[in-house]
Amino acid sequence: MNAPAPLSRLGVIPAWVDGALQPVEKLEAHRLGLRHLAISVFLLRGDQLLLQQRALGKYHTPGLWANACCTHPHWKEPALACAERRLFEELGVTDQPLEPRGRIEYRAEVGDGLVEHEVVDVFIGEAAPDLAIRPNPDEAMAVRWITRDALTSEIAAAPERFTPWLKIYMAKHAAQIFGP
Repeated sequence: MNAPAPLSRLGVIPAWVDGALQPVEKLEAHRLGLRHLAISVFLLRGDQLLLQQRALGKYHTPGLWANACCTHPHWKEPALACAERRLFEELGVTDQPLEPRGRIEYRAEVGDGLVEHEVVDVFIGEAAPDLAIRPNPDEAMAVRWITRDALTSEIAAAPERFTPWLKIYMAKHAAQIFGP
């Protein structure tokens, strides 16, 4: 396992402490399992969705497959602005219209004693056929398009290849994310 990234690189995220939203160092929020804000983006192209394989240098779940992008908003950053920022930072995608799909809360262990207890604003976007995707190698080592049925089959066959949150989204929240 890689050494954790320095806190200065990880930044401060909004987390609930004693019932109130407070700025908390990202790694500390994960060490303590604090409930915190997050965003997740799913990019669709017809019946396919975009997956990214997390870079090996990520401080948790390196090398695992996840949805197009996800992160935590900076303190006081609006969820949509965060989703747009992260699409660019992780995949080089700009000017992609996004549609909110509500909030999802989950709690999952992500290794090395870290816990994601997230209140996630979920967004979807219908990608143009010629969408330019330029993964940032510090964030994603690969991307691929896959149908939902094929993804469900792959998760069933090899769940260890996927992030805990992607497995949760697909098993429990697909109708909310993708529609009926």
